[in-house]
Amino acid sequence: MSNITAAVIANRNKKHFLGVPAPLGYVAGVGRGATGFTTRSDIGPARDANDVSDDRHAPPATKRKKKDEEEEEDEDLNDSNYDEFSGYSGSLFSKDPYDKDDEEADAIYDSIDKRMDEKRKEYRDRRLREDLERYRQERPKIQQQFSDLKRSLASVTSEEWSTIPEVGDSRNRKQRNPRAEKFTPLPDSLISRNLGGESSSTLDPSSGLASMVPGVATPGMLTPTGDLDLRKIGQARNTLMNVKLSQVSDSVTGQTVVDPKGYLTDLQSMIPTYGGDINDIKKARLLLKSVRETNPDHPPRLDCLRSSIKIETHTSFSKGIANILATAERGGCRNIIPALTR
Repeated sequence: MSNITAAVIANRNKKHFLGVPAPLGYVAGVGRGATGFTTRSDIGPARDANDVSDDRHAPPATKRKKKDEEEEEDEDLNDSNYDEFSGYSGSLFSKDPYDKDDEEADAIYDSIDKRMDEKRKEYRDRRLREDLERYRQERPKIQQQFSDLKRSLASVTSEEWSTIPEVGDSRNRKQRNPRAEKFTPLPDSLISRNLGGESSSTLDPSSGLASMVPGVATPGMLTPTGDLDLRKIGQARNTLMNVKLSQVSDSVTGQTVVDPKGYLTDLQSMIPTYGGDINDIKKARLLLKSVRETNPDHPPRLDCLRSSIKIETHTSFSKGIANILATAERGGCRNIIPALTR
């Protein structure tokens, strides 16, 4: 405390150890269990043994000789070390062995000390109670300060309890209250659009492939925006096929003008468009083949042959159609070939 400056004493808020050199032998972090390590830069260059040590570090301890450690120092029993009340500062019998008499004497002295401490304990307890009562009178507890008010709370009704405001009602009211809902009126265009109960939307037909760069939109490659109706597409395909069949047929005599070789050539140039399961096609082929071969003279054979040709046409398999027509010609059904190709 001798190193505390006058400025530090004047300013009580400032720590007294700030601006004061570290004490001798101080190692930072040892009190909290931190362990440091020493590097070559911390040790520094080698010094002579006669050099004066740094003030921040304790000088190295001198080595005692082995015989000095074995020899015990003699006790100082001079008159200058003697006191009339407590005697010598050291023990006169420290070198003597500790026997049962010494143990009994220590037990007697301990019992006397305990008895004296019990007498003083009563006095200490009474003094402590008096000090505590005096302190409570000077600085009573908050519970004691509001004891009279707590007694009057017994007469408060439930309606009065409900009218007592909460503690935090007067602070941060804007942050605690939920944000009021805001309603915005709908525009007239949206109301008029939904009068019929349905929503309508219009698209610019020229914006099919519109891009960010002007002048890139291509009207001829518009992307369809609506859903495709497969039923209408099928009807249009059937109508187109009926028109083609009516063009190649003779409406006067009822005879066909289809060239069998040209028909097979057209079938070979067709691209397969069937996207179903090939196993179903195989099963249908086997079933129709068995019907054709088991009973060749059966009247519904024409329907069976027509169904077989439709399957091969659907799968764009011209070789299968040629085989079916050749089989019909060998079986004496040459006259029904034009009817099969309708």
